[in-house]
Amino acid sequence: MAQGARKVNWFAIWVSAAVVVALVLVAVLVVTLNNASAPKPVPTDVNPPTSAGIEVETGAILVGDGENRLDTFVDFMCPICNQFEQVYGAEIESMVDDGSITLGIHPISILDDQSRGTQFSTRAANAAYCVAEADPDASLPFLQAMFANQPAEGSSGLTNNEILEIASGVGVTGIDSCVNDGKFAGYVTEMTPQTPIQPGSQGIGTPTVAVNGEVISNSQLPEPGQLATLFE
Repeated sequence: MAQGARKVNWFAIWVSAAVVVALVLVAVLVVTLNNASAPKPVPTDVNPPTSAGIEVETGAILVGDGENRLDTFVDFMCPICNQFEQVYGAEIESMVDDGSITLGIHPISILDDQSRGTQFSTRAANAAYCVAEADPDASLPFLQAMFANQPAEGSSGLTNNEILEIASGVGVTGIDSCVNDGKFAGYVTEMTPQTPIQPGSQGIGTPTVAVNGEVISNSQLPEPGQLATLFE
């Protein structure tokens, strides 16, 4: 007599199927999260700012209207730029306020490779132009706030949302798309190589300082409280 058909273990089949489905869902979730956290590619289209407070040919964000001109080229990831701000920032602001100088802020990006692929330097410089476009008077407070919240070199840097919060803290809102879409990122990329080289240096460095159009070495900077001597 032939033996009866073997019983099918439907429970085991359903458990196995459920495990497979769960693994597929986990894989999809991991890919989705990775794609969501990955930084957007830096736009290559060059969209120059249009604000009257930005010197498009040089990339300078102009603050003040003094006869003398002080230009600073900074990368928001650069720790030495932050030191420069802490030492001379208040003095520079005072010289802007009393009409002694016009300050030209040049946000550049030479340290993108120090932010774990998030291109923080370019994103931060782009945001500086977004702020200047929206409210030129907020440009210097934004720079000060960015350095006050500067991430460590070699970290992922600040997120766009954190940068937007800093902008909001100095009174600038409504620039979300400008920051998130990297509206001026291509412009930052174009202007960065035009940064002048300090005397005795082999390449672009930050901070770089120019006095009435003449680039000086950082060793020529005077003691704090004596910046006015640069214009004598």
